[in-house]
Amino acid sequence: MGAKTFDRGVGVVIALLAGGAAALLLFVVAVGEPAAGDTPSQGLLLGLWSVLYDLAAPTPRIILGAVALAFLFAAGITLLERRTSSKARRSLNPRTTPLSAGIVMAKTRGVFAGPVTVTVLVPAYNEEASISATLTSLLAQSHRPERVVVVADNCTDGTVDIARSLGVEVFESHENRFKKAGALNQILKILLPGQGDNDLVMVLDADTTLDDGFLAAAVHRFTSDRALMAVGGLFYGEEGAGVLGQFQRNEYIRYSRDIRRRRGHVFVLTGTASLFRPVALRTVADSRGDTIPGTSGDVYDTAALTEDNELTIALKSLGALIISPSECTVVTEVMPTLRALWVQRLRWQRGALENIGAYGVSPSTFRYWAQQLGLGYSVIALSAFLLLVLVTLLAIDSWVWFPFWLGLGIVFIAERVVSVWTGGTRARLLAFSLIPELLFDVFLDLVYVKGIVDITLGRQAQWGDIIRSSPNDDLQRAA
Repeated sequence: MGAKTFDRGVGVVIALLAGGAAALLLFVVAVGEPAAGDTPSQGLLLGLWSVLYDLAAPTPRIILGAVALAFLFAAGITLLERRTSSKARRSLNPRTTPLSAGIVMAKTRGVFAGPVTVTVLVPAYNEEASISATLTSLLAQSHRPERVVVVADNCTDGTVDIARSLGVEVFESHENRFKKAGALNQILKILLPGQGDNDLVMVLDADTTLDDGFLAAAVHRFTSDRALMAVGGLFYGEEGAGVLGQFQRNEYIRYSRDIRRRRGHVFVLTGTASLFRPVALRTVADSRGDTIPGTSGDVYDTAALTEDNELTIALKSLGALIISPSECTVVTEVMPTLRALWVQRLRWQRGALENIGAYGVSPSTFRYWAQQLGLGYSVIALSAFLLLVLVTLLAIDSWVWFPFWLGLGIVFIAERVVSVWTGGTRARLLAFSLIPELLFDVFLDLVYVKGIVDITLGRQAQWGDIIRSSPNDDLQRAA
C-alpha cells in the first residue's frame, strides 16, 4: 500500500477498530440471559410527579466484563508506552534513535557546553493585537532570554513596528508559502548552525503569555539533565468568550491535569510555547526524508497541518526525551465563536490523522493511534447513549429512575467537577450542569467525524487562519 493510500485509509482503519471495540463490548453485554429484576416500584418525585423506580442492575458478569476491557486497554497502552520510552532511552543505534539518552550522554560526557542560553522565536502573522502582551510577558521573565526574534510572516499590519518598538529583533520571511512552518524553517536554517548544545531555541506563539517563572523552570530542567531534548508548556485559556470560552478553559485545565498526573510525560509539545536543544532540531532536519517524513533540511514538515504534533512525533521517533513540567505554564487564546472553534479543531483533528498516517504504525506512534481509536469509540458511545435516552423518552409514559445508573452518573459528574476545580467557580458550575458540556462533547465529536470523512475521501485540507483585527475585537477568520 502506497504512503498516500495509507494516509487516506487512516480514517477507515480507525472507524473499523472503534466499531469493533464497541461491538465487542456489546457482545459482552448481550451474551447470556438478562437477570430477572423486581417489578419497578411507583412513587412521587418531590411529591408532584409520578415516577417508577427500577432497582435492577447489570449482572456482575457484565460489570466485570466491561471493567476488564477498559483496564486491559488502558494498561496495555501504558505498558507499551513505558516499554517503548525505556527502549528508546537505552538505544545505542545512531541511525534510528540518534537522540536517545544513551547516545546523547555518551557524546556529551565530560564536555562543558557553556551556560544555558535562550533564543526565542515568535512566529507572527498580523498579530498586532496580541504581540505586545506576548513580548512583555517574555521580557519580564525571571530568567530573561538572551535573544528574542519576531518571525514576521507576510505581515500587513503593525506587528513589525510594535515588535521593534519593544526592542526585539525582527526577521521577515521571504516568499514563504508554507505558513508558520515555512517561516520558522527559514529562520532556523540561519540560526541553528551557530548554536551550541546549551543554546536553547524556544518557539513561542504571538498570542500567548508566559507565567513569570516559565523560562527559569525550563532552564533548570535542561541544566540538570543533559539528555533532555525538549520542554513544552502546559497551556490554559485566556479569559473571555462567554460560555464557549469556559468550555475551552475547562478542556485545557483537564488536559494539563492529565499531563501533571503523567509526571510531565508529554503527549504533544504544544506549539504555544516549547524549548528545544539545537542538536534535537538539527537531527530532525538531517533525518527528514530518510528515517522520518519530510523534506531534508527542514525542521518543520511544511506538509503538516499541525506542525507541533508532527515535530513531537518526529522527536519521539528519533528517541528524544521530552517533558512538560508543571512549572511551565502559559495562557493562550480561546476561540470566541463556534465557527472559529470549528476551523481550529478541524485543523487539529485532520492534522493529527495525517501525522499518524505519514508515520505509520510503530512503537513511537502506537499511543497516537490509540488516542484516535479512543476518540472514535467515545463518539460511538456518546451517540448511542443519547439515542437510547431519546428512544426511552419516546417509548415510555412514566419516567423510570434506575438507581444503579443514577449512582454512576453522580460519580461521573463528581469527576467532571473535581477535574476543573482549579478553574474556579464558573468552571465548577459549568461542569456540574453536565448537559452543556455533553453538548460541547457532541460538537467535538462532529469535528472528529468530519476529519475522518475528509481524510478518507481525500479532500484538500485547509489551514483556516484565525487573526485578531484589534485588541477589542473578536477573532475572525481570514479571508
